[in-house]
Amino acid sequence: MTSLPGVLGALDPTSDRAVFRQIADQLREAIDRGRFKEGEKLPSEAELVEHYGVSRMTVRNSFSILTGEGLVHAEHGKGVFVRPRPPVRRLASDRFARRHREQGKSAFIAEADAAGSHPQVDSLEVKEEKASQDISTRLGSVRRVLARRRRYLLDGRPVEFATSYLPLDIARGTQIAEPNPGPGGIYARLEELGHHLDHFEEEIRARMPSPAEVKMLRLAAGVPVIHLVRTAFDSEGRPVEVCDTVMAADAYVLSYQLPAT
Repeated sequence: MTSLPGVLGALDPTSDRAVFRQIADQLREAIDRGRFKEGEKLPSEAELVEHYGVSRMTVRNSFSILTGEGLVHAEHGKGVFVRPRPPVRRLASDRFARRHREQGKSAFIAEADAAGSHPQVDSLEVKEEKASQDISTRLGSVRRVLARRRRYLLDGRPVEFATSYLPLDIARGTQIAEPNPGPGGIYARLEELGHHLDHFEEEIRARMPSPAEVKMLRLAAGVPVIHLVRTAFDSEGRPVEVCDTVMAADAYVLSYQLPAT
């Protein structure tokens, strides 16, 4: 490791900013500048205590700030490490391209292939249920839906879980109601059933996760989630699916192309 004086500066005794915050500021800047790279171990508590002349508790408080910001994570008995950057670029303009379905790929598989990662789906549940008020409204006042719940993993790590809701008059008794909907996923099956997909509408917000979401996605402290609700419309203007997705924010970069006019 590069000597700490060459990477980290000195504390400012005249500053009214708390010492542990100054240390966190310097570590954050070093991470942003690439002096500590993704996956790299930060200096140990002992090294920082010696470098800054502070107590272990002060250093731990500094690490707590960076952990809360999602910049680092601690591994018991090993140390504190810089969190990797999001591995998957989610291209809004490409992920539902028909060519992926024609190649037998769902959007998730296409993105995983582009990232060079191994995709998996688990925790799969398919059942008919009463639609919530929100889902009913989005699907045109339907009362009951087919719900498909699943968790997605990349290289064994959970990165998102999603629930698709489809009107029963479309999905009941079709391959969409089977655990494995076949090549290309449910969108390919919808088009085979005559529902040619025309466009999608998405609502996106960032928030902190619930305890259940932390457990489901194995989120580290300080990592938020991206909550995305997508509605798929066919060429007749009918909403044919609503997908409610919660994504680990440290696993994705959301990329969009916007027209200039």
